[in-house]
Amino acid sequence: MWNLLSWLIIGALIGWVASKIMHGRGGLIRNIILGVAGATVGGWLADFAGIGSGNVWSIGGFFIAVGGACILILVSRLIVGRG
Repeated sequence: MWNLLSWLIIGALIGWVASKIMHGRGGLIRNIILGVAGATVGGWLADFAGIGSGNVWSIGGFFIAVGGACILILVSRLIVGRG
């Protein structure tokens, strides 16, 4: 239970930071989904590039997760065509 709650909180924080960086819009649910998915994408890319494991419980991992969330925002904008 606490593990799920902590992932929702950290996911919301990651999504919120990424939406502020990318000047995005969205509410709490969107930020949670974006943050958790961004952590997954960022962790995978960091592991693939050999620069880290993407553990969101560290400062470096948090920035990797935010970077992954920003990439997701960019890709969604390219697909939808909103700028």
